[in-house]
Amino acid sequence: MEYRKNIRLKNYNYRANGYYFVTICCSCRAQFCPKYSEIIENHLRNFNKYAGVRLDYYKLMPNHLHFILILEEAKLALCRYIQNFKSKTTLEIKKNGFIGKRFWQPNYYEHIIKNENALYKIREYIQNNPFAEKLDWVKLEE
Repeated sequence: MEYRKNIRLKNYNYRANGYYFVTICCSCRAQFCPKYSEIIENHLRNFNKYAGVRLDYYKLMPNHLHFILILEEAKLALCRYIQNFKSKTTLEIKKNGFIGKRFWQPNYYEHIIKNENALYKIREYIQNNPFAEKLDWVKLEE
């Protein structure tokens, strides 16, 4: 039996108002081609159709996706929006030629953005330096 480690914060309300930095990775056999990128970008824009959810910023990389979501009085927890996004994009991508079992890796990474300085640095990271060393999350919050 395969065990997946829960990487979410215990006792944190992921419906709470705020900014969330999310990274989703493709499965090992998947890559973003132009056709898949268009599908993914269309579904990213669909986040804005949900009450209380806005897409702030994003960047598609060859095998992963970075984006910032804003929740304001959202009806669902962050994980439900991510699950919905991954499910809908996978179904459409499979209709457009992907033949693998899974397009996205099973989990995703998220970071709760706690202040304007961190938001600025994360936007800058997404735009300018996605292959750089990992961000020092402690320093971001200073």
